[in-house]
Amino acid sequence: MPRPLRVAIVGAGPAGIYAADALLKSEVAADPGVSIDLFERMPAPFGLIRYGVAPDHPRIKGIVTALHQVLDKPQIRLFGNVDYPTDISLDDLRDFYDAVIFSTGAMADRALSIPGIDLDGSYGAADFVSWYDGHPDVPRTWPLEAEKVAVLGVGNVALDVARVLAKTADELLPTEIPQNVYDGLKANKAVEIHVFGRRGPAQAKFSPMELRELDHSPNIEVIVDPEDIDYDAGSIETRRGNKQADMVAKTLENWAIRDVGDRPHKLFLHFFESPAEILGEDGKVVGLRTERTALDGTGNVKGTGEFKDWDVTAVYRAVGYLSEKLPKLPWDLGSGTVPDEGGRVIEEGGTHLQSTYVTGWIRRGPVGLIGHTKGDANETVSNLLADRAEGRLHAPASPAPEAVDAFLAGRNVRYTTWEGWHRLDAAERALGEPQGRERVKIVEREEMLRESGA
Repeated sequence: MPRPLRVAIVGAGPAGIYAADALLKSEVAADPGVSIDLFERMPAPFGLIRYGVAPDHPRIKGIVTALHQVLDKPQIRLFGNVDYPTDISLDDLRDFYDAVIFSTGAMADRALSIPGIDLDGSYGAADFVSWYDGHPDVPRTWPLEAEKVAVLGVGNVALDVARVLAKTADELLPTEIPQNVYDGLKANKAVEIHVFGRRGPAQAKFSPMELRELDHSPNIEVIVDPEDIDYDAGSIETRRGNKQADMVAKTLENWAIRDVGDRPHKLFLHFFESPAEILGEDGKVVGLRTERTALDGTGNVKGTGEFKDWDVTAVYRAVGYLSEKLPKLPWDLGSGTVPDEGGRVIEEGGTHLQSTYVTGWIRRGPVGLIGHTKGDANETVSNLLADRAEGRLHAPASPAPEAVDAFLAGRNVRYTTWEGWHRLDAAERALGEPQGRERVKIVEREEMLRESGA
């Protein structure tokens, strides 16, 4: 009798879980069956949703409910607190599985090469997001001394950073933020946030809903300069062909023509301002210099040679995430992704690295919304199954599920399980219950392991 197809998925965020779901819905799942193990560096699953989505976005965090239903399936096992390649290497995975899918995502900040970027008070958005989302591997405190702050970028991460900085700690208290984050935000001195984009309103990468949420806080006054509302032929074409871009532009137009209110925290959205230099004194941020840009007719911009200095003492760059290079896999340094064709990992010579696949941000870069990774997962799994049908997968030496447990035990790896996540989940919910909150996130890795029974 044929044994089930054995697949390892490295990364238990949405991309990896969607890949598992696609495998479970395939014909192979019925005969001869599939057996899937997910390996996750963190003690808890859910990746970007747990550690990359702002805490005041319960609608997005609700995706966890659907992911739970996938991980509840008996064909799936979770191995949390297992690091690739420190705890288990590609060669090890090949010993146990017919195929390996990497879905490790992107959590580092993309570089921004302007003078002053390394000054004290210049921060990466990804690091700040990891702090307020309670990531175990970042410091427990964050410097929030600046009264005036700049955020560079016009994507949803920039909005998240600006919104969290502009809200009061008490506004965020009903969310799952851990106590150390609440205490830090309680001491936050920011009252003026400036968000900068080098192009115009039609080119902003905000999602319409995320943009409108800025205006929902009773403490945040969103301000747009009417002079920043400008379109060329390329911008108009963008609005005509992209409903979301048009909705964003209309929202910005409405804000530009209204009177400025009296909410205590001011959040300015600036367009046509390209960051040129972070200004410093004694090694610390004391300002930001931008160059005014102008549309060139195509929707792109060019510099005008007109510069302006902004009085800020902290700068957050939200110019994109970057994946970490995965050992033993080919790497495209420019895009920060693993080269692939349809999810098949492609080596430098153009050949497919046998039985090795990618999906999600490690495959296509940190673009798109969480739901877009479903299409990636379906394509990757489809090609994996095609390779199986054609006999192109390698034969593992030890395909029995028990072999993995024995291997990790032999390496003294302290790992969490799906059952352990349920215990950790219950512990976090118990912490939130006395305060009327759904949960209070546990931050310390050791405490997470202890609560999960690892």
